[in-house]
Amino acid sequence: MNRFRSEIAEQPEVAARLLERGAAAAERIASRIRESGTRGFVIAARGSSDHAALYAKYLFGARNQALVALAAPSLFTHYARPPRIQAECVVGISQSGESPDVIAVIEGGRKQGCLTVAITNEPESRLARVAELMLALEAGPELSVPASKTYTASLLAMAMISQALDRDADFGAALEQVPAAISRALEREGEIDTLVQPLTGPRAVVLGRGFNFSTAEEVALKLSETSYVLARAWSVADFEHGPIAIAEAGLPVLIVDGGGLVAADLESVRARLEAKGAQVLHLFDVSGLPEELTPIPLAVLGQLLAHDVAIARGVDPDQPRTIQKVTRTW
Repeated sequence: MNRFRSEIAEQPEVAARLLERGAAAAERIASRIRESGTRGFVIAARGSSDHAALYAKYLFGARNQALVALAAPSLFTHYARPPRIQAECVVGISQSGESPDVIAVIEGGRKQGCLTVAITNEPESRLARVAELMLALEAGPELSVPASKTYTASLLAMAMISQALDRDADFGAALEQVPAAISRALEREGEIDTLVQPLTGPRAVVLGRGFNFSTAEEVALKLSETSYVLARAWSVADFEHGPIAIAEAGLPVLIVDGGGLVAADLESVRARLEAKGAQVLHLFDVSGLPEELTPIPLAVLGQLLAHDVAIARGVDPDQPRTIQKVTRTW
């Protein structure tokens, strides 16, 4: 078993460990956010972590009625013209904690007197040192270049902070079910076999909406970096505002479906695509979790799918060409 597949399998244990060890940190962060009177969140991230930030945009917006902005790090680095973000909580998400541009946003936030939070798998990293507060992902070493367990741990960390900010008994009970839901997703690997061949290239579209727009982005990234398939993600709403024109006979389109309030939109676009002859594929959730948490087991299914597509193409998913585990951008 390669490292990527092995680390995918570790995720139930990672989630259980984070729920146990990270609860106190999530409570501290929520308490400081309430004390500081912050109006909303500015989140800086890159790569898979940026998709965790996109998830947080929907999660904090829906559960906590907070406005979330995704930072443009180059405004803090190349352009040296950072926006005024006073009274915002500035969050940096980075599995390594060493991304210079994410760190620059946190440093810029501190200069403006903002409360700053690091979400990282490396508690001794520079990101963790420059932020006032830190929530460690507790994922253990992640050796494969594509992120798996640190990504789902980042989603779970965001959900834990959201719950600590606005407690809800049902959502709290659902959080406790996340490790079991990941285990059930791992058991479904055989069900996605029929999705592999259509996604072996050269191109694919991945669609999601709401909370699972972030999942669509992450699955597209995984297909691109592990299998070299030119995969592009869209929100269903944006896709229907123009890009649907690319739909044609045989085009593989993967729909990421977490159910919930956007289910009717997913069904509508499926029907339109099938009418155009596109090869519509379905990655659906059966975890029983509320829609807000389905991006976690669905991301695991997406990782399994990307792994199996890479193997089908004869590609080593552990070491994608031209990229490294820690990418330092400004």
